[in-house]
Amino acid sequence: MRISTRRVRELRRRQTGAEKAAWFLLRDRSLGLKFRRQVAIDGCVVDFFCFEKRLAIELDGGVHSQPSQIRRDVAKDAYLAKLGIRVLRLPNGLVSEDPERFVRKVQAVAGVRKA
Repeated sequence: MRISTRRVRELRRRQTGAEKAAWFLLRDRSLGLKFRRQVAIDGCVVDFFCFEKRLAIELDGGVHSQPSQIRRDVAKDAYLAKLGIRVLRLPNGLVSEDPERFVRKVQAVAGVRKA
């Protein structure tokens, strides 16, 4: 399934508060890695993606705790894993409540340390 460029641009314009906060922490190679936001990958859209590390970051709000969404998330993660992409799912609240912990988790999964 193809995701339109228009749809991806709309998602970028309508970021959640957590996505805005995470983007502030990830952008401009601040962790030594280049992240892009709202990236379409073979029919899926991930919140943030680092091509170099093949790492997707997904921020999950309350809707992601519902059984139907959990099933979709599991299927999406498995599909991305088949493409060689690691998915790091983090709760929305982590970004605003403990941004340093958010950064440490991303660094740990990506295998980098901030100078």
